Amino acid sequence: MSGINSVSDQIFIGGGGIDYSEPQYLLLDKGNRHGLIAGATGTGKTVTLQIMAEGFSAAGVPVFLSDIKGDLSGLAAAGSTDSKPHDSFAKRATTIGLDLQYDSFPVTFWDLFGQQGHPIRTTVAEMGPLLLSRLMALTNVQEGVLNVAFRLADEEGLPLLDLKDLQALLLWVGQNAQKLSLRYGNVATSSIGAIQRQLLVLENQGGAALFGEPALELADLMRVKNGRGEINILAADQLMGSPRLYATFLLWLLSELFEELPEVGNPDKPKLVFFFDEAHLLFDDAPKVLVDKVEQVARLIRSKGVGVYFVTQNPADIPDNVLGQLGNRVQHALRAFTAKDRRELKSAAETYRDNPAFDTAEAIQHVGTGEAVTSFLDRKGVPSVVERTLIRPPSSQLGPIDAAARKAIMSASDRAGKYDATIDRESAYEMLKTRAAEAAQEAAAAEAQEAQIAEKEREFKAARRYDGTGASGRSATRKAPQDDSFASALTSAVVKELKGTTGRRIVRGVLGGLFRGR
Repeated sequence: MSGINSVSDQIFIGGGGIDYSEPQYLLLDKGNRHGLIAGATGTGKTVTLQIMAEGFSAAGVPVFLSDIKGDLSGLAAAGSTDSKPHDSFAKRATTIGLDLQYDSFPVTFWDLFGQQGHPIRTTVAEMGPLLLSRLMALTNVQEGVLNVAFRLADEEGLPLLDLKDLQALLLWVGQNAQKLSLRYGNVATSSIGAIQRQLLVLENQGGAALFGEPALELADLMRVKNGRGEINILAADQLMGSPRLYATFLLWLLSELFEELPEVGNPDKPKLVFFFDEAHLLFDDAPKVLVDKVEQVARLIRSKGVGVYFVTQNPADIPDNVLGQLGNRVQHALRAFTAKDRRELKSAAETYRDNPAFDTAEAIQHVGTGEAVTSFLDRKGVPSVVERTLIRPPSSQLGPIDAAARKAIMSASDRAGKYDATIDRESAYEMLKTRAAEAAQEAAAAEAQEAQIAEKEREFKAARRYDGTGASGRSATRKAPQDDSFASALTSAVVKELKGTTGRRIVRGVLGGLFRGR
């Protein structure tokens, strides 16, 4: 056996059986049936993720993964016989019958903060109220108010691109809260204030960098270069300082893939493979509606040709309805020091097809570093019998590349410059600002008009009080009271109408012109 794949339609994972001589494969046409990489810290999950990414890339399948510890940038460089782990890798390769050949792979670096990769953004509108509510840990009431804000943005033609757009919209909603409550139910200003405070927290965590334009084009994650799928690496070491932001962003990306990609049925190989590292962050304290959404995406996105592989310490981190959809599994060692640990170990073992050659729970507890208990879907889509497997060594460099090499790869990328500069086109913030300025001008003009009418009214009343001697004759004496009465009534009606209009203009100016056209 030589290279990464012994057969073009499958990926070589390692050797199984008593002497590790039985090759274990992940079938490419089952690659979109999702998978799991699990195990305690230090048991070899990162290497397994690395060799799977290599295998998919070599087969022409683009990959997206997050680099939590900064180790996976080594995919861009070939391993070396001079490297520290070469001797152990060579020994492992001999054991499993692999002709180890070092190689590098096409890599594109991404970073929400734009420091260790190309900036990656979305808009507030694309993120949507459900994921934003999760991101900001809003209550149900606050989420309801946020939904009202998004509804109004659609109705009023107010694009929500970045956080300042959302902040301006919420301010506008607060100014119109009384009228909006009649249309959409209670819109409490206290809820708006709570959302605004959470937006400030999000800004302090660096979340503002995620929102804006140019937004990510999904096609830039799905490229094939010289027959090899590009491996998109998201720098996540800094991002992990805001775990909710990290998990929400990856879930948004999955949702976008689900919404935008066409149906492809059962392809010969995936269109994209997505590795979700530290997957427990996605489900920690997640409301049921969000868990249901993840389950739906996992169930349906495979028909779009996307395979999702969850990477976590314990299978118990994944809800049963999601775990049941993960057909390709690599289970590294689990520790069982407490009664709870032992229950979880037993539960994990029960999700595999038994192998009469060994006890699955015992094997999961005692496999060494670089070993795992594996089960992959066979040609018929049925999970294979569990095997104790020695994972093959990676062909690329184990560990990170240096900063200079990373910078050189970023500079040579055709994405360089495409996402670097932020575009701030007219959106909700600017449009509401313009409306406020126009409303202020209208209010000022209305006040001036009201002052002018009031002055004319004072002059008229002063004229009536003047007792002049120029008027004479019976007719003039009789008509004057009639004219005065008519003029007075007319003036009063005009003043009353103008005052009413002025009042409405001032109110509309203060409230931001709620029912103005788009």
